[in-house]
Amino acid sequence: MKSINILTQEAIALLKSLIETPSFSSEEDKTALLIENWFTQNSIPFKRENNNVWAFNKYFDENKPTLLLNSHHDTVRPNQGYTNDPFKAFVKNSKLFGLGSNDAGGCLVSLLATFVYFYENQNLPYNIVIVASAEEESSGKKGLNSVLKHLPELECAIVGEPTLMQLAVAEKGLLVLDVIVKGTASHAAHNNADNSIYNAISIIEWFNSYQFEKISEQLGPVKMTVTQIYAGKQHNVVPSQCDLVVDIRVNDCYNNSEILEIVRKHIIAEVNPRSMHLNASSIAVNHGLVQAGIALGRTTYGSPTLSDQSVLSCKSLKLGPGETLRSHSADEFIYLSEIEEGIELYIKILSDFFRQ
Repeated sequence: MKSINILTQEAIALLKSLIETPSFSSEEDKTALLIENWFTQNSIPFKRENNNVWAFNKYFDENKPTLLLNSHHDTVRPNQGYTNDPFKAFVKNSKLFGLGSNDAGGCLVSLLATFVYFYENQNLPYNIVIVASAEEESSGKKGLNSVLKHLPELECAIVGEPTLMQLAVAEKGLLVLDVIVKGTASHAAHNNADNSIYNAISIIEWFNSYQFEKISEQLGPVKMTVTQIYAGKQHNVVPSQCDLVVDIRVNDCYNNSEILEIVRKHIIAEVNPRSMHLNASSIAVNHGLVQAGIALGRTTYGSPTLSDQSVLSCKSLKLGPGETLRSHSADEFIYLSEIEEGIELYIKILSDFFRQ
C-alpha cells in the first residue's frame, strides 16, 4: 500500500495535469483520459461511459452495502477577471493556481487518493465505488445521473465539493420555472383591462412575498426569485404574453414536485418546469459518516449551492478541501495544505466510519 504522503504528492501532480487540460462541461474527454491513466498506473480496473469514469474496490462483495465517492472533473469557462493563465498550473505562496483547482479538482484528486488507499483492503464493511463525473457544472444529461444505472444500490455517499472540510449535511435543490402570463393584444392607444404585463405584476409580487410553511433546520426557508422577464416588441402594441423565469432554491422539507404543485395552485398562469430532478439533499446528523467527522472536530452546516448530490436518492454528505467562495472566481486557487488535510481527513473519517 502506498503511503499517504506518496498518494498526496501523486494527487497534486494529477491536479496540475487536470488544470492544464481544458474540460468545460460536455468537453471533458481529455481529462477523462488523465483519470483513466491514474487508475491504470495504480493497477485499478475502471469503466467509462461518455466522460464519466468509475471504479470499484478490489474485493467488491454484492452482499455488502455500497458507499459512493464522487466529484467532478468538468469546469466552467474562465471569467474575464483572470490575470493568470487559467490553464497554467503554478504554485505561489503555497497556493496552487488554475481553473478548476478549487472547484472541484482538489476534491476529486483527494477522493481518488482516498480510494486508492482503501482499494486493496479485504475486510471493508462497505463496498466503495468512485465516480469521476462529467457535466456537473451544467447539470447535463451525461453526468453522474447517467452512471447511476450501472451502479449497485447506494447506501450513502460523499460528494466532493469545496467545504473547507466541514460537513455539509444538507443542500438546497433547484427548480427553474418558465411562467407564461397571458393577456389580450391590442393597440396601446386603446383601453385594455387584460394587459399581460399588468397581469404579471401580481404574480411577481406573489413570488416575492409567499412564505412556504416548512422551514429547514439546516437550510432555512425555500427561496423564490424572479430573475428574468420578457414581453413586448413594439412600443405601441400591448403584448398578449409576458414570460417570467423563476429560480427556486428548495429546502429538504419539500421535493420539487410539491413546490410545483403549490405554485400552480396559487397563480393564474402556465407554469413549466425546466427539470424536476435537482432535488434537495440531506443526511441525518446521527449518521455514522457525520458522527465520524464530528468526532474529528468538523462542524455541520447547510449548503445553498447545488452539486451532484441533487441526482442521488441515497443519504449524502458534501465534504471537500477548498472554499466555495473561490469557485468560479478569477485566478482560482487551492492551498496545497488543503489537499494534504483533505486526503488525511477523508481517510480518517472513512476509517472511523468503517469501525462503527
